[in-house]
Amino acid sequence: MTQKIAFVASDAPTAQIARAALATRFGAVPEAQADVVVALGGDGFMLHTLHATQDLDVPVYGMNRGTVGFLMNEYSESDLLERLAAAEEEVLNPLVMRAECVNGETHRALAINEVSLLRAGPQAAQLKISVDGHLRLEELVCDGALLATPAGSTAYNYSAHGPILPIGSDVLALTAVAAFRPRRWRGALLPKSATVRFDTVDPGKRPVNAVADSLWVENVLWVEVASEPSIAHRILFDPGHGLEERLLREQFV
Repeated sequence: MTQKIAFVASDAPTAQIARAALATRFGAVPEAQADVVVALGGDGFMLHTLHATQDLDVPVYGMNRGTVGFLMNEYSESDLLERLAAAEEEVLNPLVMRAECVNGETHRALAINEVSLLRAGPQAAQLKISVDGHLRLEELVCDGALLATPAGSTAYNYSAHGPILPIGSDVLALTAVAAFRPRRWRGALLPKSATVRFDTVDPGKRPVNAVADSLWVENVLWVEVASEPSIAHRILFDPGHGLEERLLREQFV
């Protein structure tokens, strides 16, 4: 049976041109009527598409019309139907972030890659870190800290010298960004079931922003992060090029 395909694209001209060509060649339906969504762009647009389609229970197959394309497959127009039929599915559970700001506002957001806290002023952030209600780090003076999923462990986490996590592992990476004190703290590996809380110290003097993937929350007082197993993002990869293979390959380059 022929799959009903929805094509979505980033604003990049190459992505828009590809979307028009594919829709003309294979036909297109709205996302709500699709058996599969084909996303054209880079990794940022893939994250956007996964967030946008999370209530549809439809898999997303990405083709790279951006830069890095870690979450994307190679772009090819002619054999799309065959590739979709052979694609292998990975299921990703996002993180849920709850944050309270200094002004009393509260925010909730989901993150597929990571939740990060970043200093918002000239002075380093000062954070307290608790895990499952137990204070584990009394003082972390740093440019920031983040909690990453396995799928996001090769993104900001890796550039901050955090570990690459095997896909499917029930582990989260807690990583500091440019830690000043304690100087030798290398972060922590936590069970997927853990709830991590970051409390800011002296936010008036040392303001901190929180980011869930690309959603910003300014001047936070505290942030709690936990995995959200009730939400499952379905992402498709060409055989032999799934996330497990990509995560392994990243460690040998």
